[in-house]
Amino acid sequence: MNKLGDWFPLLADLRHYRKEWLTRDTIAGLSVTAVQVPTAIAYATLAGLPPEVGLYASMLPVLVYALFSSSRQLVVGPDAATCAMIAALLLPMAGNDLGFYMKLSAALAITAGLLMVIGSMARMGFVINFFARPILIGYLNGIALSIVAGQLGKLLGIAVVSRDFGPSLRELAGRIEETHLLSLAVGLATLALLILLKRYMPRSPSALIGLFIAGMVVFLMGWDQQQVKLVGEVPSGLPGFSVPGLGYEGVQSIFMNAVGLVVIMFTSGMLTARSFAARNGYAINADREMRAIGFANVSSGLFGGFAVTGADSRTAVNDASGGKTQLVSVIAALATGAVALFLTAPLGHLPIPALAAVLIFSAWGLLDVVGIRKLKTMDRFEFSLSLLTTVGVLAIGVLPGVVIAILLALVHVLVKIYKPTDTLLGTVPGLEGYNDLSLSEDARPVPGVIIYRFDGPLLFFNSDYFKSRVLELVEQTTPRPHTFILNTESINQMDTTAAQAIDDLLGELRARGVQLVIARPKLYMRKYGQPLGLGEKIGADNIFLSIHAAVDTVRQRQQEIGIDGRGS
Repeated sequence: MNKLGDWFPLLADLRHYRKEWLTRDTIAGLSVTAVQVPTAIAYATLAGLPPEVGLYASMLPVLVYALFSSSRQLVVGPDAATCAMIAALLLPMAGNDLGFYMKLSAALAITAGLLMVIGSMARMGFVINFFARPILIGYLNGIALSIVAGQLGKLLGIAVVSRDFGPSLRELAGRIEETHLLSLAVGLATLALLILLKRYMPRSPSALIGLFIAGMVVFLMGWDQQQVKLVGEVPSGLPGFSVPGLGYEGVQSIFMNAVGLVVIMFTSGMLTARSFAARNGYAINADREMRAIGFANVSSGLFGGFAVTGADSRTAVNDASGGKTQLVSVIAALATGAVALFLTAPLGHLPIPALAAVLIFSAWGLLDVVGIRKLKTMDRFEFSLSLLTTVGVLAIGVLPGVVIAILLALVHVLVKIYKPTDTLLGTVPGLEGYNDLSLSEDARPVPGVIIYRFDGPLLFFNSDYFKSRVLELVEQTTPRPHTFILNTESINQMDTTAAQAIDDLLGELRARGVQLVIARPKLYMRKYGQPLGLGEKIGADNIFLSIHAAVDTVRQRQQEIGIDGRGS
C-alpha cells in the first residue's frame, strides 16, 4: 500500500479519512464548482476556444490531478495566465482555422504534460527554486495588463482585430466612437457587482453570481435583441477521446512553446500549492506535483481540453470552505460533468461583456502592486528586472519576454558571484570575537592587521577580482599592515585558477612586506593547494582553525620582534 500510496496520495488519505470531513469536502467541492464553471467558460474565451472546451478542461484533468497530487488543497484548471499564453503562442500559428487551433492547443497540453512527467521521473522538481520572484511578479503583471487590454474590446462591444497589447489599444482608441453603450453598461455593471461581492461577501462565488444576474437582466430586458452578444450555444455532453494528429513536424513546431508553458504552469502551480500547504501545516513533494500536473495536462489534451495548472481562485475557495482532502477536486470534477450534461442551455445566455468583466476582474487580481513596491525598496536591480519582464511580455510576447528576463536573472547571479560582497573584520564593542567593522561606528580593526572575508565562491572568473581587491585593501591601509588574515569560511567553492591566484597573491604580498595568514580553511582546499605546494609556501604556522587563534599568534610574534610590529 505504501508504494501505491506514493503514486496515489489520495488513496493514502482515504485510508485515514474521517467521516466528519465528508460534509466539508462536499460543500467545498460544490463551492469550487460554482466558481469553476463560469471561470472555465471565461478562460476558454480568453484562449480563443469554444466555451465547452473550458468545461472539458475542468473535468477529467481535475480528477486525474486529485489522484496523483501531494497537495490536499490545490485545485487545477484553466488559468488566466496560461490561457493568455496559449493564445499568444498558438493563434498566430493557426491563422483563422479554429479546428487546427484546437488541435494545436490539445497537442500543446499533451506535450507539456509529457515533459512534466519525464521531468518528475528525473527528479527535476527542484527547478522551481531557480525562478526568481521578480520574474514571476513581472510576468503575472504583464499577463494581467495584456488580459485587461484584450478584454476591453468585448467590454465596449467592439470587435478588435489586433491581439497584441500596444496595437489593440491603438485600434480601440481609433474606433472608440463604435462603442456599444448597452454592452458597456452590462460589462461595467457586472464589474461593479464583482467588486462589491469581493468586498462584502469575499467567500461567495462572485463570478457565478455576477454572470447569473447579468444573464437574467439581458434576457428579461430583451437586450440580446439589441446586439448585446451572448456566448451562444454550448454543446451538452462529455468529451470524447481524441489524439490531435499533428505529426512529427507539428509537434516539433510547438515543442519550445511547450517548454515555456511548462515553466509557467509548474512555477505558478507550485507557488500556490506551497502557499496553501504551509498555511495548513504540511509539506508537498515537488516531483509528485510535477507528475500530477503533467498527467492532468495529458488527460486534458486527450479529452477535449487544453493546458491547466494550479488555480488560485478555486484553491482559495476550497481552503475557505474547509476542504480537507483532494476528494474536493473529485466532487468538483463530477459536478462540472453534471453541468456539462444537463445545464449547458443557460450557459449559452451569458453575455460576452459580462464574461469580459469577469476576466478583467480576475486579471486585476493577478497584479502585484505591493510586491513591485517592496522590490523597489529592497533591490533596485530586481525591481528593474521585474519591470523589464512586464515590458517584455507586453512588447515582444509572453515567451520571449520571460526568456529574456530569466537570462538577465542568470547574468545577475553571475555578476554577484563575480563581485561578491566582502567584509573587513575587527573588534566590535559588546560582541565576542571578530565581526564586521560596519556594524558599529566604534568598531576597530586590529592594529597592523587586515582581517578579510570573501563572501562567495572563488573560481576562475572572479579570481583576478579577488586578487586585485586584496592588493587594493593593502595599498589603501595606512600605515601599511604587516599581516593579511584571509578568513576563508565563506569561500564555499574553489578551483585550480583560484589556487593559482592565491599562490600569486602570496608572492605579491611578500614583496610588499605583508604576511599572508589563512584562518578557518576548508578541507577541499588541500585538493587544489597541494599540487602548487601552497601549504608549504604559506607555512603550517600561518594556517589556523580560527580567527582568534590567528590574531593571538600574530600579536605574540609582533611583541617578540618589536612593539610597532616592524622590529623597531
